[in-house]
Amino acid sequence: MQKKFETVNVLGLDFIKATQAQFLSQLTQDSLAHKNRFVVTANPEIVLAAKDDPIYAQTLATADYITADGIGIIKGAKILGEPLPERVTGYDTMEALIAWAAKNDKSIFFLGAKPEVLQKVLTKAKEKYPTLKIAGSCDGYFKDENKVAQLIKEAHPDFVFAALGFPKQEFFIAKHRELAPAIWMGVGGSFDVFSGMTKRAPKWWIDHHLEWGYRLVKEPSRFIRMLALPKYLLLVYRKKFFNK
Repeated sequence: MQKKFETVNVLGLDFIKATQAQFLSQLTQDSLAHKNRFVVTANPEIVLAAKDDPIYAQTLATADYITADGIGIIKGAKILGEPLPERVTGYDTMEALIAWAAKNDKSIFFLGAKPEVLQKVLTKAKEKYPTLKIAGSCDGYFKDENKVAQLIKEAHPDFVFAALGFPKQEFFIAKHRELAPAIWMGVGGSFDVFSGMTKRAPKWWIDHHLEWGYRLVKEPSRFIRMLALPKYLLLVYRKKFFNK
């Protein structure tokens, strides 16, 4: 496909140089034109996972757009001398696309999360956006992947939001994306936030790039996962100064 955005390579992944508004504009254009698109919203954990798993890296390389979902990616690009405009988060993108879909007669397939979380997502989506067309849904605890893929094919959705966690969501999308000319996007834990089961950081924390700190305070068990950030930054500095 013709590249819509310039990209910046951060430890092997090509991140689009776009603002949230620019990216949303592109996705809505793609949807109106019935284009098939694979969107990855990547943070440092995903970058590290791709470095450790060549098959995952190859899968991510097939994505049409990789966005900087995490302040660590923004900092890494700046350190490498090729700054990105701003974070383009999976959650904000997903919510904006739900609102747009409701206004433009577009349908959504919601895939992933626990059954009770998914049900809350569907309920809230219909309450907040009464005109939204929900093409279908399936929680993330399915046993038969092919059966879920068939459900999506038969639903003919315009958007597929996969909240399966990485790398499962990206592997699923890459394998099945041709079943529908839709915008396919991995959204990680966004269903938990949208449903209200997990509270998102207040605006002040987000504006000051401290959302990770708020989540750590609320969920101390995330400490081990947070260790990915210093490891990632160490690799960025190694790349900058030693080109390794």
